[in-house]
Amino acid sequence: MAHKISTFFALAVAALALPQNAMAQVTGVDPQGSGPIVNALGWMQGTLLGNVATTAAVIAVAVVGLMMLTGRMNWRFGATVIVGCFVLFGATAIVSGIRVAAVGG
Repeated sequence: MAHKISTFFALAVAALALPQNAMAQVTGVDPQGSGPIVNALGWMQGTLLGNVATTAAVIAVAVVGLMMLTGRMNWRFGATVIVGCFVLFGATAIVSGIRVAAVGG
């Protein structure tokens, strides 16, 4: 497990160390003809971060917490569910931080 994590961080550092010319194609302008794809991904983002997803995440965390407290679930698995919720709802901030680091702006 530790090997996978260290490999991930090594790849992330290597990706950030690329020359600026390689990152020049990330301009923030959508390519021509990508309108339907952008709309579909916007709908998916709205669905994953909307009221239904928030309600499902609250229920999941509550159930996992209750199961961990009663000894019916491994603490390690329960922690992965909770961390997954943080990643899901923090994905926008995570990607924004990576883009700022990659583009430098």
